[in-house]
Amino acid sequence: MSNQMLTPPTLSVKTAGREHLLNQQGKVIWFTGLSGSGKSTLANALELQLHQQGKHTFLLDGDILRQGLNQDLGFSDKDRTENIRRVAHIAKLMMDAGLIVICAFISPFELERQLARTLAGDGRFIEVYLNTPIEACEKRDVKGLYQNARAGKLGNLSGIGSNYEIPANAEVTIDTSQTSVTEAVKKILTFIKM
Repeated sequence: MSNQMLTPPTLSVKTAGREHLLNQQGKVIWFTGLSGSGKSTLANALELQLHQQGKHTFLLDGDILRQGLNQDLGFSDKDRTENIRRVAHIAKLMMDAGLIVICAFISPFELERQLARTLAGDGRFIEVYLNTPIEACEKRDVKGLYQNARAGKLGNLSGIGSNYEIPANAEVTIDTSQTSVTEAVKKILTFIKM
């Protein structure tokens, strides 16, 4: 059955009603950057800060989704595209439930990040680009990904062997080798208007 034959159901409870109960506006905060740039660290710190403020959040992390929902995908450009397509739709559904959804994914391609932005809609998507230099990312590499990529044992690592397209319109840009976690979270919070 093709998607053209599906008719969206009429839902009685709308996004605005869910947001009213939660006393917040649903948003998608999308962290992008190379492996080791600080995405998970900052996403966790941001979620903790929002939680302490009484906000309803959910963190979608690339490593976690790769172990479950997206475990059938590899790391080819096609599979990376499908990975982010799925995540963007999940984030949209959770945002429609009134949550502040924090996404931490390398998401190397502009087209897929634009899809996530379009799905979330105007004023509901905040892209956070971690432009941490690759040298700093390599120093933090607890998984050994860069070492294996440089040794030719790992292909398609973003930044080495696979392209990473720098975001053209990120709302926030942070170099985590120059900015503390506390300062970075403060900077991001200025873009989250409740």
